[in-house]
Amino acid sequence: MQQALESNRALITLLAVLAYLALCIGIGLWSLRRTKSSNDFFVAGRNLGIFVTAFAVFSSTMSGFGFVGGPGLMYSMGTSSIWILASTVISNIIVINLVAKRIRMIAELHECVSLPDIAAARYGSESVRVSVAIVILLGVLGYLATQILAMSIVLQGVLADAQVLANPSLGLCVAISCSVLIFYSVTGGIVASVYTDLIQGTIMIAASVLIFFTVLGTFDGGLAEITQVVAQDDRAAGGPWGTIGMLSGLSWFLIFGLGVVGQPHIITKYMMIKRVSDLRHVVPLGVLAYGITALLWIGIGIAMRALVITGAHPALSTPDAASPDFLQVFTNPILAGVVFAALLAAIMSTADSFLNIGTAAIVHDIPKAIRGRSIPNELKWARIITALLAVTAAFVAVFSGDLVALLGAFGWGTFAAGLVPVIAIGLNWKRASSQAANIAIASSLLVNFGFRLGGIRLPYGIDHGAAALVVSLFLFLSISFLQKPHPIAPDIERVMDL
Repeated sequence: MQQALESNRALITLLAVLAYLALCIGIGLWSLRRTKSSNDFFVAGRNLGIFVTAFAVFSSTMSGFGFVGGPGLMYSMGTSSIWILASTVISNIIVINLVAKRIRMIAELHECVSLPDIAAARYGSESVRVSVAIVILLGVLGYLATQILAMSIVLQGVLADAQVLANPSLGLCVAISCSVLIFYSVTGGIVASVYTDLIQGTIMIAASVLIFFTVLGTFDGGLAEITQVVAQDDRAAGGPWGTIGMLSGLSWFLIFGLGVVGQPHIITKYMMIKRVSDLRHVVPLGVLAYGITALLWIGIGIAMRALVITGAHPALSTPDAASPDFLQVFTNPILAGVVFAALLAAIMSTADSFLNIGTAAIVHDIPKAIRGRSIPNELKWARIITALLAVTAAFVAVFSGDLVALLGAFGWGTFAAGLVPVIAIGLNWKRASSQAANIAIASSLLVNFGFRLGGIRLPYGIDHGAAALVVSLFLFLSISFLQKPHPIAPDIERVMDL
């Protein structure tokens, strides 16, 4: 039986992926019937339960960045990326205490469907609405490209192994992935995303545990022997900071630990929950799920590095191939097929989340700031812009040349540096001003994009996003302190007093 499965491994994986793509089309059609307004399209009618919300948040955090990029970072940099994972518990404590409840309550009071709506309500400023929308658009292009690139890399490996196409190009796989994504996102909006999250999240939790046990079986000495092999080849790779060093590791810890409260695709999920009281269950459940699936991130990355070092597997063409190669060669064929399908589900639903917030910025927030009201036929235009935004991100994915995780880290850094002061501090500090918010956002973009486009490398490997976050925080706090306190709407003030 096992021999028959092994001989048909590639076919099993391909069938699982095709079944998932068919499921995406089905979910899109099902969600189409439940999406009757822009409120449904952007925030699922604010009617989600505990488990759906928790898994939507967890899946948006992990996604293709974690399942493809994470093992790639472990393979290429050793234990460095553990500092990203280590920030999870702290970041979620920050979320529940600083933003989750306030975002949900303001969303209900002011009928908000986007994060710029929340910012505009807090600061009473349309200029802040536009500034937040611009940050979201710029971050979305980088992070959405991450999801499309990750999805295409997985699909490329599946098609090549099944010999459906001789040496399928990345561009072709991007076109296929983007086509399915557009159908899924245009028809179902955020509703399709969150219910896919529930299904794939459950599968990935179980699969991560099984895969970790598979990792332990690749060497007789288990994890101890794996880490020993890696450390003997490169002592830094097996050390506490990995190959990037202490300051760079701590800068990742900062940008991912504090930066989560500036991630619109994550914190806007809290606007969708049915009851505010349910929030106390959502965050712990999401942290537990994330912690379990981190086993896949750590296990596959370090195991593939040890396997390549010992000659048990050829050197990888790219670090991002660590996860697809391990699944295709070392895991049970049925498990590999299920994980590939769930992996695509994670990527697809997260990509839908990015499309959703990016579309809201273009269709809802910027027109509302300029015209003072929403555009007519907002739902129709939301679907059109969703398709155009997906195509634009696909071009970024093909021509960026970045690793999946590094492209994702840049998108994460853009969101964190621009939005952490404005949202996390602004929703808790009454003295925060609209001028400080606008200047903090502008400075974060100038530092993050200026350093990157200028090819400027910071000393000790400090992340650009972390540097931009420090600058924006300093300016936001300083300017707000120097200005006289601005009046706040009474209902917003009551929410901040809770």
